[in-house]
Amino acid sequence: MVIKQIKQWFTVRANAARWRPLTEWADAQGGQLRHARDGRGFVIDLPRVLPGLTRIEWGPSQRSYISGYELRMRCELKLNSDMQMMMIERSLMDQLERSVFEAYTDTLRTRADTDTPEEMRWLVMFPKQTAIEDKRVRLRYGAVGVNSDLCASWLDPTLVERLGEISEQIIVEGRPFVLMSLRGNVYLRTSMAEVSLPEVQTLLKVLEAACHSALSVNQRLGEAGPWPTTTSVAWHNRPSEGDYSASA
Repeated sequence: MVIKQIKQWFTVRANAARWRPLTEWADAQGGQLRHARDGRGFVIDLPRVLPGLTRIEWGPSQRSYISGYELRMRCELKLNSDMQMMMIERSLMDQLERSVFEAYTDTLRTRADTDTPEEMRWLVMFPKQTAIEDKRVRLRYGAVGVNSDLCASWLDPTLVERLGEISEQIIVEGRPFVLMSLRGNVYLRTSMAEVSLPEVQTLLKVLEAACHSALSVNQRLGEAGPWPTTTSVAWHNRPSEGDYSASA
């Protein structure tokens, strides 16, 4: 036990220098970086940067489809809980679709596995969004949502532009990446073997764009009346795009 504690102490000390740029950046944003107890990761809380309280975590992956270490981001927005949409790196989407299909068609399994994460279940539950004009985004990502028109509105020009930018140098083909609206929050998850402050900052801008767009859509839906069904009928009865600001 003592030897384990000593090893963790040395790990934390070594990471203090390794992560100093991140610590200084977090401080400048009014946030704070805290080391994980085992010394293998960190958590940054940013209370005033994005539209809602934001947490950035880096550490061992919590998803089977990401090997090694991952970066996780969450922004708390208190959106309607039914606002469920996702952008996912296309090769990862293909991989997860195959896994879900194999699991759900296994004759030894009679029901869906409740431990399967939403990003896998949604691929078979929700319609896909195919009308993405930006070629970079269309080729690199897949999009699904509880409602096709809802998902299309979430992908506003700013968010699409941010996704297009990271597709060229950061989210290269084959790098797992998920951006989703779930349980009232917006989440971002991607593989990251070594922490890179420039990548963290760039991905945070993607999360920010996703948050502003989600808030805008959420506001429009709230003002327009009942929540739309999984068909597109309810959405088409909403006020036009031009009646609302581009950001909340």
